[in-house]
Amino acid sequence: MSLLPGVLPLLLVLTFFVVLWLSAWTGVKVRRAHVDEPAQFSVVLGATLTLLGLIIGFTFSMAISRYDQRKNYEEEEANAIGTEYVRADLLPATSAAKVRSLLGRYLAQRILFYGARNTRELAQINETTARLQTELWSAVQAPASAQPSAVVALAVSGMNDVLNAQGYTQAAWLNHIPTEGWVLMALIAVCANLLLGYGSRQAQREKMLLVLPLILSISFFLIADIDSPRRGLILISPQNLISLSHSLRP
Repeated sequence: MSLLPGVLPLLLVLTFFVVLWLSAWTGVKVRRAHVDEPAQFSVVLGATLTLLGLIIGFTFSMAISRYDQRKNYEEEEANAIGTEYVRADLLPATSAAKVRSLLGRYLAQRILFYGARNTRELAQINETTARLQTELWSAVQAPASAQPSAVVALAVSGMNDVLNAQGYTQAAWLNHIPTEGWVLMALIAVCANLLLGYGSRQAQREKMLLVLPLILSISFFLIADIDSPRRGLILISPQNLISLSHSLRP
């Protein structure tokens, strides 16, 4: 599991900006000590910046795909819970009432899951969710064992979809861009800024060395923010689960 999503994206962007800016100025100092510019330097600089842009683009695409996956699973989970709530009518009256009551409590926990921001709160939600899942399965297993039929099997199948949807959601929220990928991307960015500073000749151009570190830092911030579902500015709202909760209220 990646370590960077646990870091505040704002702290990440500030750290990247300082490191990249220092890298650019290190290149300036090295250039002043060695006046001669190596042959084909502009080719190496252009290739490095192009490679960095491609890697940032691919990483951003990875973060977006994970963000979309989390949103899709939230929608699927809401559909699974809503369908099982309706299929509870296929069970005996006592079991149906119990299943609906448990589903209401389970739905509340799933909504809390999306709003949890600290480890302790999340651990408590996961513990309660696991207990409710056991009770939900027992609630449909008992009538299915007592009166096995194709109709009751639909309710059992729907409950299986509810439990599976939560597992898919949990896996999607644990799926982040690897820390090794962040480190390698940062190393390439440092090398690019070193080369940029080395190629700077005039004092006026040296003032422009703030631009690339700032742009790269904002890009890293955007990627980290999208890849951090519990931190930052871009969060996933359980709008489908909330809408379902409102529709199930008497």
